[in-house]
Amino acid sequence: MTPVPLLDLKPQFETIRADVERVMRRVVDSQLFILGAEVAEFEKEIAAYVGVPHAIGCASGTDALVLSLHALGLSPGDEVITTPFSFFATASCVVRHGGKPVFVDIDPETFNIDPAKIEAAITPRTKAILPVHLFGQCADMNPILDLAKARGLAVVEDACQAIGASYHGKGAGSMGATGAFSFFPSKNLGAFGDGGVITTNDETLAARLRMLRMHGERERYKHEAVGWNSRLDALQAAILRVKLPHLDLWSKGRIANADRYDRLFRESGILASGRIVLPKRAPWGGHIFNQYTIRVKDRDAMGEHLKARGIGWAVYYPIPLHVQECFAYLGYRRGDFPKAEAAAAEVLSLPIFPELAPEQIERVVAEVVKG
Repeated sequence: MTPVPLLDLKPQFETIRADVERVMRRVVDSQLFILGAEVAEFEKEIAAYVGVPHAIGCASGTDALVLSLHALGLSPGDEVITTPFSFFATASCVVRHGGKPVFVDIDPETFNIDPAKIEAAITPRTKAILPVHLFGQCADMNPILDLAKARGLAVVEDACQAIGASYHGKGAGSMGATGAFSFFPSKNLGAFGDGGVITTNDETLAARLRMLRMHGERERYKHEAVGWNSRLDALQAAILRVKLPHLDLWSKGRIANADRYDRLFRESGILASGRIVLPKRAPWGGHIFNQYTIRVKDRDAMGEHLKARGIGWAVYYPIPLHVQECFAYLGYRRGDFPKAEAAAAEVLSLPIFPELAPEQIERVVAEVVKG
């Protein structure tokens, strides 16, 4: 019984090994490791890919969110409306500035923030809306953008799981004041460590972000603000430059794998039983499946069965943000966001990386059906 891992980065690396080793030698030979030409060129290339004029490399996707909110003027006591069903950084980036995350429930089909619930959460202290493009699918952005414009609010897109995703033809990270991306190794475009980028259409905002990532410095030793040390290093940028031209092909592989899963699950008859629910693809299109996430009625039992059979799986995210211990002071309780809480109790992500073989997917489906 050969295991099927949740993620295996080695097969993809072997297809680009020579190019990666070449550019790493180039950077090592240059002895220029922080920012520089490699980062500048990557910023141009990723901006063009996303569909914006400006991209600012930084140390991580978390920093991309933190820097975005600071550049937009988030102050202590300001509120940011976001989703409780996401990675921790979605909310922690607000708290880092002394702000208050204000949660609203999700659309249970897409797992993304429900735009219809946002307006009721707006107060005089609201500064921004922070939608998350979870699992590789964009949130429903038009109503969010319309509401933000009408109420004078900024929109920061957490696109850390959504590089290459689109919404009615617009790239994830191209629609808000800023977009935040992560290059954590498991992402669809992954570095060899941490890395991130901020995208924006605003030249003035881009200049401020470049200043903030360098300790608030535009001119050496002259500090306009107390910023961060959050710079994308040249080795990571060089590796990402090798990978970026392959990203669309890799995304197509993920989509093809999702299509195969959908077909095999439908043919198996398991959907009629109601035991699992397949991922929903929203009508605006552009899902790139950073995760293939099903809902399972008895998720823990299914997980134990898959583990015993050598099938990789993961739960993103088992504890909603509003009931995390560190956010208890916000005053939320279980039951406040029932759709997010139900998702947290039922979601289970299956292997979806583009190098999966058809027979591996068939085996995963067979074990889910048995589970």
